[in-house]
Amino acid sequence: MKRGSTFFLKGVIVLIGITVLALCIFWLPGIASRDAESHPETAYLQYPFLVCAYVLSTPFFLALYQAFTLLSYIDKNKTFSELSVRALRYIKYCAITISILIVAGILISIAVFYGSEDITGIIMLALISLFASSVIAIFAAILQRLLQKANDIKSENDLTV
Repeated sequence: MKRGSTFFLKGVIVLIGITVLALCIFWLPGIASRDAESHPETAYLQYPFLVCAYVLSTPFFLALYQAFTLLSYIDKNKTFSELSVRALRYIKYCAITISILIVAGILISIAVFYGSEDITGIIMLALISLFASSVIAIFAAILQRLLQKANDIKSENDLTV
């Protein structure tokens, strides 16, 4: 396969990674401090919010790295290999981890802010993110199974010949 066939997708992955990293470094602390200033009664949640956001971004970056690695395997004609199956497995695990962390965040938000503030927008954004990460996990699981079956068929054919 031509080396440049996945160049666009690799560029998109790099741009997504740089954008999210810049948001985590520059934008997120500013939002947390502005929220702490405007709501002094919940200012103590500023640093736990930042810690949770950075913990949530870790599996996201790991999944981006594995997607980049998977595209590299495709470039090297190693699409139907155990390495590709492993990369998809890691992407699936990262998406499941993100889903679990979002559900935990929803439950904690409901427990902390129950009856005190209107958190409907935050819950809705979390549910949309939960849906997206669940779709990615299911898609990665399906692709992983398909690649594993193709890899098994390929290894059987190699043993036959």
